[in-house]
Amino acid sequence: MDANTQFSDRVMKVNHAGEQGAIGIYTGQIFMARWTASHIVQELRAFRAHEREHRTIFHDVLKRRGLPRCRSYYLCAAGGYALGIVTGLCGARAISLTTVAVERVVLQHLRHQLTMLSEDDDAVHAIAAILRDEQEHHDQASIYTQGSGMFGRMLSAVVSGATESVIWLGMRL
Repeated sequence: MDANTQFSDRVMKVNHAGEQGAIGIYTGQIFMARWTASHIVQELRAFRAHEREHRTIFHDVLKRRGLPRCRSYYLCAAGGYALGIVTGLCGARAISLTTVAVERVVLQHLRHQLTMLSEDDDAVHAIAAILRDEQEHHDQASIYTQGSGMFGRMLSAVVSGATESVIWLGMRL
């Protein structure tokens, strides 16, 4: 197996785990938002449905390639759920800031992956299939982040850093 194939396989595994993490985030946020931000629960459910579809897309790639899931899969699930509970507890603005921060990092990585994996049609097709939804999540959540001040900058930095760290770790496990 050449280095390009190994890299592509690793990216698909990490993307699959990342989608599980996103499902965990939205599940935790939905649980808490019923009390703290009920007006966005339907939107969060729609976002979670997209993430479930994305997870299936990457699962299918892994299945076709005969690959197991990433070792970080359950870490992403548990960490995502914990992040969702905490940010859901803080209300609509924190929920939306989290979505924007995660999606900003994810979109950057996905666009880079499209360039790096241009020779792998299967990977490019999978990534391209989810890009629009991820951009939509970012853009819709941005509506609720206006006037977030210092709290918003701090939360965004922490969530962005955690997202980058989980991707970095997943690529190395």
